[in-house]
Amino acid sequence: MLDETLAELYEVPVKSLNQAVKRNRERIPDDLVFQLTSDESDHLRSQFVTSNPGGRGGRRYEPYAFTEQGVAMLSSVLRSERAVRVNIEIRRAFVRMRRVLLEHAELSRKVNQLEKNYDGQFRVVFDVLRELMSPPTKPRARIGFKREGKS
Repeated sequence: MLDETLAELYEVPVKSLNQAVKRNRERIPDDLVFQLTSDESDHLRSQFVTSNPGGRGGRRYEPYAFTEQGVAMLSSVLRSERAVRVNIEIRRAFVRMRRVLLEHAELSRKVNQLEKNYDGQFRVVFDVLRELMSPPTKPRARIGFKREGKS
């Protein structure tokens, strides 16, 4: 997770969050938090269409990224009641995400195993199962205004 997102969740300024991390590097080592390179930061900027760092309002330094364990260590650095509550919720989200990924992988493995055991007549069934397991593609939203009484 990026420092900006975490600061928003913890309701602290990004600068304060990063200062707390820098002052407590022994608690959050380099393998748990790292600063993005300028190329990585530029790529993020182009993905999210954020402000130009050379202009007014841009960041003066590259953002920090935290691993799951780095996020866990933030509660020991920030030491606020809010930090503890947010940290617990973030950890729960990581656990739920891991559980969903494992369930999906297990289901995929079972479908592959079943397909090996049956002949080609069930091919359509397995194709449909794979299609149902793939992430849904969202239709693009229509741009413009709707007239009353018309679709």
